[in-house]
Amino acid sequence: MGIIGFLLGLFIGGLLLKWQQAKADRRLKALLENLKPDSSVAPFSVTSQLSLAITHQHKLQQRYEEQLETYRQILNLSPMGYLQTDDENRLLWCNAQARKLLAIPLEPNAEPRLLLELVRSYELDSLIDKTRQAQKPCESNWTFFPVNADPSEVKQQRFYRLKGLAVPLTNGQVGVFLENRQAMVNMQQQCDRWVSDVAHELKTPLTSIRLVAETLQMRIDPSLQGWADRLIGQATRLSQIVQDLLELSRLEGESEQCLEPTLVDLPELIQAAWTNLDPIASKKNVAIAYDGPDKLMVTLDGPRFYRVVVNLLDNAIKYSPPWESVQVCLTSRASKNDGGIDADSIPDGIPDGIPDGNADAATAPAETISELQLDIIDSGLGFKDEDLPHIFERFYRADASRSRQPVVAGASTAAYSIGGSGLGLAIVKQIVTAHQGTVVAQNHPHRGGGWIQILVPQPMPQRG
Repeated sequence: MGIIGFLLGLFIGGLLLKWQQAKADRRLKALLENLKPDSSVAPFSVTSQLSLAITHQHKLQQRYEEQLETYRQILNLSPMGYLQTDDENRLLWCNAQARKLLAIPLEPNAEPRLLLELVRSYELDSLIDKTRQAQKPCESNWTFFPVNADPSEVKQQRFYRLKGLAVPLTNGQVGVFLENRQAMVNMQQQCDRWVSDVAHELKTPLTSIRLVAETLQMRIDPSLQGWADRLIGQATRLSQIVQDLLELSRLEGESEQCLEPTLVDLPELIQAAWTNLDPIASKKNVAIAYDGPDKLMVTLDGPRFYRVVVNLLDNAIKYSPPWESVQVCLTSRASKNDGGIDADSIPDGIPDGIPDGNADAATAPAETISELQLDIIDSGLGFKDEDLPHIFERFYRADASRSRQPVVAGASTAAYSIGGSGLGLAIVKQIVTAHQGTVVAQNHPHRGGGWIQILVPQPMPQRG
């Protein structure tokens, strides 16, 4: 009886052992499927295959670690800064250029610390948060002021412009590439100073040339009057270019400090600008199609904003075909600016002429208007896609073949700065920026012509 019990126990134990082995084999096979070993090891046993697969995975891990170290060395030697943060905005790693740009102390094998503890830059922290929320690359430009605890080195500290490109990574991490733009800013400032200095030097001799030409005009033979007229015209044009350059330098240097905001009836200002350009519009039989209030008091620098309207209307007339119209839409709306033209604000079907206007908008108190919107749309072919990013740059001419138009008697020479020098739209942007507004160039989706939209906050913030 004891022998039978022993044999029965041995049999049951064997079955349990077989079951455990089968279970272990299934686990090993599942592990092998996850490891994905080379097919050449198939003839071997499961244990041998597992051993070979583990060896293969160790080699892959070693190779990936070597690649990671190579990438880190490349990033460390890169002239562009790079830093990486986790989902709690703690600094995980940064290269040597980032430590230099952001004045981060070198702490080998240090535990991750909150980025704001190491770098007092709320703009950088905001860029990282924005990128993590948007889950797409984001850019930002700001001026960085390094913080130094040593008061003896405060005078030696230099602030500089930074450009950051942040990209979202896995597990809420964010990588940020940093570029020092101060050298470019200095070069641009030096170029602007050079242009301003040249403009100042040219102003006096150009005035003298014009005076001499006007004096000679009255004393020369009538058959030579045409040459004198051309000389005076070109001297006037050069003087206007010089004046435009000086105005740009003044706007860039002083920004909103150079403005003198007052209460302005903007529809009346638009009508005055169109009246000034009527000799040009009449030659092409181009009319204005206005939509907006007949009276709207806003806070602006009247003379400078008048120049904005004149430049834009002149441009619209110039590139509109004969017997067409220039659309001007003036509205006041709640502040809503995302850096582009709002699709909900697309003006269409604007009636001809100056209507009676919107009484509600006309009588609304100035302080209730949060944002002013002005749209000017021509009837031409619109802007080329390759020209749009450069429309507001100095001396940029979207079509070099367009001839410069002569000055018409009675029209303001300021109206010809767009077609004559490529400075008109640059001045428009500087004036709008000085008003803390934005200007966007686009092609109208319905008419196809060039569309300039201006957004200006109301009332304008007071100067400090």
